[in-house]
Amino acid sequence: MPPGRVPLALPRAMRLIRFQPPGGAEPRLGLEEEEGGGLVDLSGAEPSLPRSMRAFLETGEHGLAAARRALASGQHRLPRAGARLLAPIVDPEKVICVGLNYRDHCLEQDVKVPKEPLIFSKFPSAIVGPFDDIVHPAESSEVDWEVELAAVIGKTGRHIQESAALEHVMGFTVANDVSARDWQMRRNGRQWLLGKTFDTFCPLGPAIVTKDSVTDVHNLSIRCSVNGQLMQSSSTKQLVFRLPQLIAWVSQFVTLHPGDVLLTGTPPGVGVFRKPPVFLKPGDEVRCEIEELGTICNKVV
Repeated sequence: MPPGRVPLALPRAMRLIRFQPPGGAEPRLGLEEEEGGGLVDLSGAEPSLPRSMRAFLETGEHGLAAARRALASGQHRLPRAGARLLAPIVDPEKVICVGLNYRDHCLEQDVKVPKEPLIFSKFPSAIVGPFDDIVHPAESSEVDWEVELAAVIGKTGRHIQESAALEHVMGFTVANDVSARDWQMRRNGRQWLLGKTFDTFCPLGPAIVTKDSVTDVHNLSIRCSVNGQLMQSSSTKQLVFRLPQLIAWVSQFVTLHPGDVLLTGTPPGVGVFRKPPVFLKPGDEVRCEIEELGTICNKVV
């Protein structure tokens, strides 16, 4: 916890996950008892619940109440070893991204802080799990990392007011907005989409941490390391546009639905702006972590 932070009395953290049990069985919904801890088989505890996280989120408070019961019951526990953690949501309708949304990231590029959010997207097919491999595409020689705070929508809305925006958020997770800079910055007419949405370019997880379990989402440390070397280290207090502003802005254009994922931008320290530039290569390991949310770690192959 950063110096000066006063701990609050929060409810027991709800860390929603998807996992595959040993033996390659069908994916199930679950909970982490704590970050890096044992698992609760939510699908086993509450068989009537959907097996899809997106469908679970659509059940709203009914599903959350069932998850609380399962967490409190002390039953349907599984050891973490042998289970494979999957992306907490794999089929969102939308993956919405924000560019140039950290003040210190704007400084490292010597660009002005935006006056309006810069919105782009990734295809949901880019999503992989928190410990899955990032496949280095043969079509790019400039693959880069971007640790990001991601918000997961839990309630449908359009033209949402800033004052009500967080009511539409279920929780938060860690993302890596992997980027092919050659395709983002020079190819495809400098439209960002292709450079951002190669398969495996959106590692996500390990859990969706419900918003009531997070002390202050706008004051969390955020870090990325490559092969053990710290590359990015900042705080979400550096966000130019905070979540209420982003949700209000985006919902002017599109309806937000449960399961939609909103990546909120990356802090400084990406490879392309280093001198000289540094890019990922097969064999590298990228570790992204956000305080209170957890850590994802992906090998480049």
